[in-house]
Amino acid sequence: MKNYRAKLFLLLCVSLVLILSNMAIAQQPPEERTPTNVAGNWTIYSKGSDGQTATKYIELKQDGNTITGHFKGPNQSGGLEGTVNGRHIMFRTKTRDVLTFLGMVDGNSIEGTFNIRGKSGTWEARRAD
Repeated sequence: MKNYRAKLFLLLCVSLVLILSNMAIAQQPPEERTPTNVAGNWTIYSKGSDGQTATKYIELKQDGNTITGHFKGPNQSGGLEGTVNGRHIMFRTKTRDVLTFLGMVDGNSIEGTFNIRGKSGTWEARRAD
């Protein structure tokens, strides 16, 4: 009986150590990767969930992982702000109807999804310069 209790106690101790180790690792912030250069002028080709297509334009400025710039679409224009982490890009327009773009950068092109007023679609962009 004592041998059983000792083994059970040891098993509980090992389990507790593993759980606490995993919690410590999970609480560490994600490692930031060197951002891809996205500065420049881009043309966006988008397709909404309703099948409608549109052409939009963005001018991006980059400071490390932070991006700012200007957005111009068919019905609105304004500033934008976002981030680049490795090849992952995310930015939001500062417009009447906010658009949120998520994507993956591959050199002079980007592909991803966007959201506006609860609707989504796909987009791809090509660097103009």
